[in-house]
Amino acid sequence: MSNALGNHILVEFMGCDPHIMNDVSSIERDMVDAALKAGATVINSTFHHFSPYGVSGVVVIQESHLAIHTWPEYGYAAVDLFTCGEMDAWISFDYLKECFGAKNYSALEMKRGAVQLLTRNDFDISSMRQKASEWSNPEMYTRNVWFTDKDDNQALSLRYTGEVFFDVQSPFQRVRILESPKYGKLLTLDDMFMTTEKDEFHYHEMISHPAMFTHGNAKNILVIGGGDGGTVREFLRHEGVEKVTMVEIDGEVIKACKEHLPSIAASFDHPKLNLIVGDGIAFAKEAANESFDLVIVDGSDPVGPAEGLFSVEFYRNCHRILKPGGILVAQGESPKFNEQAFTELNITLQHIFGKENAPVSLFFVPTYPTGMWSFQYGLKGSAQPKAITNEAEIENFVNAKGLKYYNSDIHKASFALPNFVKSLING
Repeated sequence: MSNALGNHILVEFMGCDPHIMNDVSSIERDMVDAALKAGATVINSTFHHFSPYGVSGVVVIQESHLAIHTWPEYGYAAVDLFTCGEMDAWISFDYLKECFGAKNYSALEMKRGAVQLLTRNDFDISSMRQKASEWSNPEMYTRNVWFTDKDDNQALSLRYTGEVFFDVQSPFQRVRILESPKYGKLLTLDDMFMTTEKDEFHYHEMISHPAMFTHGNAKNILVIGGGDGGTVREFLRHEGVEKVTMVEIDGEVIKACKEHLPSIAASFDHPKLNLIVGDGIAFAKEAANESFDLVIVDGSDPVGPAEGLFSVEFYRNCHRILKPGGILVAQGESPKFNEQAFTELNITLQHIFGKENAPVSLFFVPTYPTGMWSFQYGLKGSAQPKAITNEAEIENFVNAKGLKYYNSDIHKASFALPNFVKSLING
């Protein structure tokens, strides 16, 4: 009989693969497998990814627990292997060392709960048996894995299943398809939420239909970005549209969404769509003057491949290629989450299109940090989206197409700005 209640191995893994150290799904899988290989009974796993760096998690086992915290930027992981009974935690140690690609390690083994120093208490547990039975372990252990999208001051976390359906490091960004119990399958780019099955319609209906009904007769549309396909899907609901040109820089985004988000990527084979995998910034620079009725900039945050979508030169080209009466709509960030980018984009559009021709539309997406997001407009003509008079036409369209977010009231109300937003864009 052991002279201690538990065995605790404190491990430091060094020189680990930094990509693995920042991948919450693979770490959760490896930690669970490490427990199983050592003969443990897994009860629960809880893991959390801290964007941009780091994973914390614990696997609760019948024999105690395995815990980890990683510092990917240092290739380092601190791991606790705490067991009781006959389980050999060194089996878990060997397995994790291999999985993490550790070049160096240190390990300290401690005996916990020296029996000779303890006195066993006899107590009546009959009253606890019924309650305990309610917490019996299911056939499949419960998983609690969290993905976080954050900046330096705030964050949004979603629980997801731990399954990874698509994971490719393209030349531009890391493209992943995950799944959330609450929001269904979701697309992330470089650890930022882009879209989910359950709330994508908020974004895609609002980037498309207000501009369409403000313009009134848009035939030729350019979409820059929008690799998930939801934006072109919404434009192609309008029978009067003759052609949609979509320029997406990352073909892996298109591939991922066609395979795993088919309800969003539903129109990639539409005969009116001209799909180009290429640089939208270069496309706008080379496009002919006054060639599009609408230009839609459906980009991500102003980092990585989307950084150029927030430049003055790019928006001057967008203005140039719009026909008279044309409308620009750009993903405009959140006035709460990224105030600087939001404000700088609006100032740019005011300078190019005119102060009165750069309105802002606010809408709400649960899975975007703070929930409040914006589209920013550039109007190359006299049409004003705040002053529409075609409400009946809009409602007929909404009912016929079964839209879930956009309607004529939302159209007008989205351009009504809180005072703090007015202050940001009016200086």
